[in-house]
Amino acid sequence: MDELKRNLLDAYQRGFPVSPTPYKDVAEKLGVSEEQVLDAVKELKASGALSRVGPVFKPKSVGDSTLAAMAVPTERLEEVAEMVNGFSEVNHNYEREHCFNLWFVVTAPDKARVEAVLNEISDAAGLEVLNLPMVADYHLDLGFALQWN
Repeated sequence: MDELKRNLLDAYQRGFPVSPTPYKDVAEKLGVSEEQVLDAVKELKASGALSRVGPVFKPKSVGDSTLAAMAVPTERLEEVAEMVNGFSEVNHNYEREHCFNLWFVVTAPDKARVEAVLNEISDAAGLEVLNLPMVADYHLDLGFALQWN
């Protein structure tokens, strides 16, 4: 991985510029062109090293959200995970070692849409979706120093 990509991953886990030209701002700070930054982001996304660039909002401050889980037969896990990822309201999902082995977060403009998405996912998969709405919020800073060889 080249230095530009490492810098993007290290420096912008937090504090990504909020401006009309964020990629230009990043480029100026890193001493490269905006096109180089955009190309590097595309390559990072294509390789799977970067899944998304976007804001993280405090829960319930904009719209509504919930954590959900499903017990998916192992042989269907990839198929169902791909289907779940097809919903724009799902911002990530992950596998866990448990009978409820597929977990995901749904974020939508309101509670009614969150529930509708959960129902649509359940209907499409033919499986029950366990809705686990937040009772108390905790801030977890998921930024961390990356180790480069």
